[in-house]
Amino acid sequence: MEKGKLKLTFLGTGTSQGVPVIGCDCAVCNSADPRDNRLRSSALLSVGEQNILIDAGPDLRQQMLRERVKRVDAILLTHEHNDHVIGLDDIRPFNFSSGRPMAVYAQRRVAAEVRRRFEYVFADPMPGLPRIELIEIDEHTILYFDNLAIRPIGVLHGRLPILGFRIGDLTYLTDVKTIPESEMWKVLGTKYLVVNALHHNEHPTHMNLIEALAFVETVRPQRSWLTHMSHNIGLAVEVGKDLPPHVFLAYDGLELVFD
Repeated sequence: MEKGKLKLTFLGTGTSQGVPVIGCDCAVCNSADPRDNRLRSSALLSVGEQNILIDAGPDLRQQMLRERVKRVDAILLTHEHNDHVIGLDDIRPFNFSSGRPMAVYAQRRVAAEVRRRFEYVFADPMPGLPRIELIEIDEHTILYFDNLAIRPIGVLHGRLPILGFRIGDLTYLTDVKTIPESEMWKVLGTKYLVVNALHHNEHPTHMNLIEALAFVETVRPQRSWLTHMSHNIGLAVEVGKDLPPHVFLAYDGLELVFD
């Protein structure tokens, strides 16, 4: 990758169950198209030698091996649901190779949940266990990684306040239902948008496809990618035909490079 460019790799684009869903015989779950196989949602930001992971779900090990990731410098957590945090135990190889704790950035509530779920890491750490340095952030924080600035965005996952992220001209939003008016200024003007689109029906905590497309129309980015999709979204080859020309279904392993 050319020096100074930002790369986003979709590590997973599925929901909490992933796709295929265990025991499901629908057309999507039986599809041979690799674009219909979705691990739990996560992404990797890369610029220069820096790798920043967004979320660490239960498929983290598989995702790191598939993409041959040898270095992670920090992890940003959108929220505390298991499909976004429970893979933190698998960061230990990065601890071993770097010789230092993994910096994990999260809201105060989310940090407290990480401490509770991974009590064995923080209570009486032993050799061989993950080493995590929790750093509390909120929607007012600005994070800097060398020349890369990341601004958290306060959004709502139903009634739960969670975080999205604005990275230069890129905005990454997952598990979002609504965005407070006070936070929309962080999203407007973005050239590249990633946003969740669960499926076609109304849902109390996630945007569906219609809502996601309406949001894209409001933001008016140059290009958009849909993520966090369930098997009920339909076959990628079919759904993609009906999307606007500047909107695409993301899929696991997709790499995007931005100036």
